[in-house]
Amino acid sequence: MITIHARVAAARHRLREAGIPLDEADLDARLLAEHVLGWDAARFFTSADGPEPDEFAAAYESLVARRARREPLAYITGRQAFWDLVFEVSPAVLIPRPESELIVEAALERFPSPAGALTIVDAATGSGCLAVAIARERPAARAIVTDVSDIALDVARQNASGHGVADRIQFVRGDLLDPVATPVDLIVCNPPYVAEVDRPGLQPEVRDHEPAIALFGGRDGLQIIARLVEQAPRRLVRGGVLIFEFGFGQAERVTELISHTPGLTMIALRPDLQGIPRAAIATRS
Repeated sequence: MITIHARVAAARHRLREAGIPLDEADLDARLLAEHVLGWDAARFFTSADGPEPDEFAAAYESLVARRARREPLAYITGRQAFWDLVFEVSPAVLIPRPESELIVEAALERFPSPAGALTIVDAATGSGCLAVAIARERPAARAIVTDVSDIALDVARQNASGHGVADRIQFVRGDLLDPVATPVDLIVCNPPYVAEVDRPGLQPEVRDHEPAIALFGGRDGLQIIARLVEQAPRRLVRGGVLIFEFGFGQAERVTELISHTPGLTMIALRPDLQGIPRAAIATRS
């Protein structure tokens, strides 16, 4: 008899040997088991010493093999947590990350009234996590989300529908702010900002599996950000707000881009939990 716990212990060892950091390998082995079993963590910890169910081993080992090839866990399970919500993800979209919650936090701070009317653009939306999270917190908000990928827009639609906000979101295929005809109160964006020269040093999960179009922002990583900043003043009402994410070491250049853009005024750079600036907040002056 092989227990679930023993099967998962072997998987932990296999994932560590594949180069996945120890803590991550241990967690992923358990989460894959919970995914196959349909269990939550509480049931796993109370029941994993029992014998594995029929067909568990084959299904589980198949997923562990995918993770050992450094496929991201979120793509294997098709889900990723963000802002206390669970989003559907696929290889067509960037996996939502905790750093991007800074954008949601900043947006809610700038527009604190839950009942206040609010028009939003989520440019290069991907999974739709930014627009959906803000729309959930601001029931009177309406949003336009843009993406150059029809497949990504389909994922965003599914997430908006799953979280009950699809009736307040318009999905438009297009590049950044090109499809936006009427000025809005708020523009949010997690643009591609990884420099091409940094590609070889990325984790295999990112470099080999996440969509390159959502990752790379040209030679210096600022190509898309520069276009977003240039477009923003014409798409914001006076006093409207632009909030976007950027990469490590890009704060000075982002500040310069905003300061040299007529109609935009820098409000703040928002740091992550390590104190590293990761989001820019600017207003239409």
